[in-house]
Order: sequence, then C-alpha cells, then structure tokens
Amino acid sequence: MKFVSIVPLIGLLLLAPIASAEKIIHDAEYTILEVQNGKAWAADDKIIDKKLADLRKKNGGKPPNIVYILLDDVGFGEIGMDELSVIRGYKTPNMSTLAKEGLSLQRMYSEPSCTPTRVAMMTGRYPTRTGLTEAKTTLSGEGLSGEEVTLAEVLRDAGYNTSHIGKWHMGEIEQAFASNQGFMHAEFPIHQQAQLALMGTDSVDADIIRGVDAGREKQSYTLDKQFVVDPAHMVVGVELRDGKLYEVNIKAGESWTQKKYRDMNELYQKHALDQLRTLAKQDKPFFLNYWPMFPLSFVQEHKSEYNTLNGGTIADSLVEVDEWVGQIVKEVDKLGIAESTIIVVMGDNGPFMQYAGLTGQSDRIYRGGKTDHLEGGVRVNAWVKWKGVIEAGSFAEDMFHVSDLYTTFARLANATDGIPRDRVIDGLDQSGVLLLGDGHGRRDYLHIYEGTELKSVVKNKYKMHLAPKGANPITSAQFFDLYRDPRESRPIDSIKIGPWAGGQFAGMIQRHMALKKKYPNRPPTHAMPYEGIENLRPETKKLVEVFKLGQAQK
Repeated sequence: MKFVSIVPLIGLLLLAPIASAEKIIHDAEYTILEVQNGKAWAADDKIIDKKLADLRKKNGGKPPNIVYILLDDVGFGEIGMDELSVIRGYKTPNMSTLAKEGLSLQRMYSEPSCTPTRVAMMTGRYPTRTGLTEAKTTLSGEGLSGEEVTLAEVLRDAGYNTSHIGKWHMGEIEQAFASNQGFMHAEFPIHQQAQLALMGTDSVDADIIRGVDAGREKQSYTLDKQFVVDPAHMVVGVELRDGKLYEVNIKAGESWTQKKYRDMNELYQKHALDQLRTLAKQDKPFFLNYWPMFPLSFVQEHKSEYNTLNGGTIADSLVEVDEWVGQIVKEVDKLGIAESTIIVVMGDNGPFMQYAGLTGQSDRIYRGGKTDHLEGGVRVNAWVKWKGVIEAGSFAEDMFHVSDLYTTFARLANATDGIPRDRVIDGLDQSGVLLLGDGHGRRDYLHIYEGTELKSVVKNKYKMHLAPKGANPITSAQFFDLYRDPRESRPIDSIKIGPWAGGQFAGMIQRHMALKKKYPNRPPTHAMPYEGIENLRPETKKLVEVFKLGQAQK
C-alpha cells in the first residue's frame, strides 16, 4: 500500500492491535502516519540501531545515562534565548550555552499544568488516560496508579540506577510516591508550590494569599477549625532511607516560611549534584530525574546577586536556577561522562499568568499560560545535549510532545521491550530527531486537554479549538494557522478552511475517541493520604483524621 488518504474508521482502529501483538499500541492517528511513512522510518531505524549499538560498544556495552531537568511554569521564550533577553529584562546564560552546545527542540509541547505534564512524561500517556488530570494542592486522596508503568520502572528493569530529586506532584497516596514508581533513590515534596511557595506565613504578610493563617483574624463564628488548611500541617518533604519513607526538615509545631522553602530548594540542588557524582561511580547506566521547585517563588527575597532589570520574583529566581542548571551540566563534563550522558532541560508549561505582575512573567510569543490549551500554555523551550553525538547548535522544528520522551528514552536505553503493550502509549519514538536531525520526526498531530476535556487539536501548522459544549460544532469551532497567527487571536474565516479542515479534524477526534472505547481511560485512583510515611507529626495525623471523616460521609 503506497498511500492512504481515507481509511474506514473501524479498519483503522483494528490496524494497530492486529498488525503485531508485540507492537506498541499508539493512537489511531499514528497508524495513518505509519502506513504512509513506514518505509522511510524503517530505513531510519536501521541507521539509529547501528548508531546506538556503536555507542554502547564504545561505552563498554552500556546505554547512555539520562539526566532530565524539568523547570516549573516556564514557557517558550523565557529561558535560553539571548535575543529575547532585552524583552525579558533578565538573562539565563547557562541555558543559552546549553542551547548552543546541543539541539533545540523548537516545537516542544507540554501539558497545560504541572501534574499532567509530569504524568505524560513518566507514563508516555495523555494524563486523561491515567485518571490523574489535575494539579491538586491540599489533601485529595488521589494519585498516580501503581498499575501505570513509569519510565523509571522501564529503565530500572533494564539495568539502570534510578534517582528522583525535587518536585513530584503526582499524588499523596502511597502507590503514587516516586519511591514506589521505579526510583531507587527518592527525595521529594509530597505536594507542590501552592503549599510550599504560596501558602507560607511570608506570603500572607505580602498579601499574596489570604486565609491560610487562622491566627491573623478573629474566629468568633468559626465552627470548623479544619476548614482552612495550615500548610505546615501537611507533609512537606520526604526521603527514602533503607527502603522506608521519612518526612525531613520540619519539626512538630513549626510554621512553614519562605526560608524553609529556599532551604528545601538549595538542598535539592546540592543533593542532585551529590547523586550525579554517586551515580557516575557505579558500573551501571543511570537515570537522574531532577525537577527543581524554583523558579516558582512569590516572595521578593532581595538577593542582590540575582537581581534583574525585570525585578519580578520568578524572573530573579530564573537567574539562580540558570546557575544551577549550569552546575549540573558542568559536573557531567567534570566527571568525564559527557559522551555517555544525554541531558534534557525543558519547561513544564506556560507562565503563571495569574501572578504576572508580581513574578515578572508574561505571555510573550504565544498567548496564554499555565492551565491554558493555547500555545502559551503548552509550548516550552527544550534542549538536548549529548556530547559528540548530537550536533551542537542544531535545531529541530519537528513537533514533539513531552510524552515522546518516555518512548524515546526507552529506545536510547535499549529498553523498549519494557513498554507495556496492553494500553495506548501516546508517546512516539522520536530518537530520529535526536540522532538524525530535523525532519526525522514521527509526529504531526496532538490532542490538547484541559483536565478531562479535549479543548483543541493540532495537525501540522493548523490548530482547531473545539466548540464549547452545547454550541454548534460547525459554526463555533475555530481554526488557526500557527505560523501566521502564533497567538491564536485571528481565527481563519471558516469558508477558507472549513470545507476541508472541518471534516479532517472531526475525523481525528472521532478516531481518538473511538479507540478509548477499546482502551478506556483509567478512573481516578483513591486511597488514604500519607500511608507509608514512617514519622507523621501529630498535627498531620489530626489532618488525616479529619480527611477520613469527610470520606466517610461520601
């Protein structure tokens, strides 16, 4: 079959599972691409396999180490692009150097917010398939299911040492903890910065948040003393020690402050460097997953060495984080493992626009930010460095989604057999982009969700915003040309594109939804919070008891 332009829906959906029981099950859209491009991809695969085999031979039979750094709430154009420094009012020279020394993925898509992006990266699946679709702040009793197969598990089972340091944010239930999702070394906060950077006493003083300090206002008529959650009563940071998880760096009765938040960040940076040195000494390849919580910071600390022309809290913090990224990259060089280590640095979603004035962030090239399906919410900078393997100063305009890292890293690690074959894997193998360069990608489409709702679909340079629920899908859907209108502010007249694009996009959505009937979304996974943590403080135990009362009412 040379070319397929229209494939009957039922036949298309059957192609992927039936073609080979051993094949990874991808979304229906990939099948269309594979039928048309299979020969070219097979030729690429031979070259890629040869390159990877040669690299393993050169490295004593071992696949490459992987260092993955994910920065919070940093959209495209906020880091590593010197030409935009004059607009931003701050510079990130280490990430600019990284861009010059490696490959810039110019069309990297994340998910619209923290938890979904992390879920997609770790499972290779759209978050809606996993049941974990929202960034929860306080106790929810939800988390990533132990039935999901994470990248850490795939790599660990293939012989890698696996370490996670920093933000995790995939639930406060035991099965969701990084230590139970494939990481042999783990230290991380149970929750995220809404607890750690927004809800502390200093944030109340600065009027950044209200209501989280009951002692500031009279409580004459407050009957429910647990309605307002004290952030210090929630579990803060935990570490895996001798197979058990312990809360660290906070004592019973202590408040949570900006200083404690800073100390936590600085400790994670120190430990990331320590882990890098420890892992480099082992006779195994390693996966170091480092997710700093900075640059998210909302209290002006006035640290003069990081002051910027911008002056925003996140702008200043980005300068500090840039220094940290530089330390990691330099340490890889210093340890003599640069030629056997792939480094990826990227943002996790667009800027936190609700705090734009305070933080110094703004929606620059693309419109929108965190939580938006607009390009400003899901387009991020991403760089890949692999000394001697990936061409320095190169660019790729191929479409890339964060879930692709799951499948791509597995391929580079010679661990593809560990990817499950009983569910849809949205992540595509994009090793061709990394090893062969621009134009060797295997994605030209994307489904973008906000929570559980499909909000837009991208195909090539076109993007369709779905009609609001209840509206006429023919007249209310909007189409955009992302090259001519990157801010999605001028919909194309429907008469110019609708006669052909409307049906094509509708087909993409129908195929996507039809495959979900065969492979349904996993429902949310629930359990009691904080089980498996050895040393809960009295105030935390009390918080859990109140949470249990609420669950009993359900």
